[in-house]
Amino acid sequence: MNDILIADDEPNQIELMKFNLEKNGFLVKSAYNGEQALDMIYEKKPTVLIADWMMPKMSGIELCRILRSNKDTKLLPIIMLSARSEEADKSIGLDTGADDYISKPFSPMELVSRVKALIRRTNTSMSIDELIVGELKISLSEMQVFRNDQLIKLGPKEFKLLTLLAERPGHIFSRQKLLDTVWGIGIFIEDRTVDVHMSRLRKALRINETDTDLIRTVRDGGYGLLKP
Repeated sequence: MNDILIADDEPNQIELMKFNLEKNGFLVKSAYNGEQALDMIYEKKPTVLIADWMMPKMSGIELCRILRSNKDTKLLPIIMLSARSEEADKSIGLDTGADDYISKPFSPMELVSRVKALIRRTNTSMSIDELIVGELKISLSEMQVFRNDQLIKLGPKEFKLLTLLAERPGHIFSRQKLLDTVWGIGIFIEDRTVDVHMSRLRKALRINETDTDLIRTVRDGGYGLLKP
């Protein structure tokens, strides 16, 4: 059974989420501050963490940073909750390493749908540990990318984008598809955000000036990874 850890300092909010998640077959545990959540995660890592941005002792952002810096928890699926709905705040939450971001107030059923979607994406990406596409080798468990055995340093979003493209070389993914898959469905971020991260990815993959550009751009279409 998939177990969910909710970290939020509002008991009523926790009970509402817990009721709807348990009704859909999830086992739910709760923590009322970031430090308590961290201790519970180290004791038994949950399937998904739902963390509120603003919590006493340790914020959801700080909790996310700590988890992403630990090799045992860096792949833990995280949904960030926040009353802050500005685009800049969403970007901070996602760039910190959260897999999805939900603004308060939200529909409990939307939360359940987001949790299910995140678990599906995680299970798909973890069904294999390594992707090899031509000169590229992608280690999913270690979150490392090599081109011709040379390590390439990528940020969390660039790594997720590359992994998605590498699962279907030659396929062109629309910007909306990339946004929905990497940033989360319903997250209102401009298409330009995808362009910026894809530009970073393109630059990182070209270790030498003579290297082939592996990212294909289709105007008004989207992005894809060249077939080897």
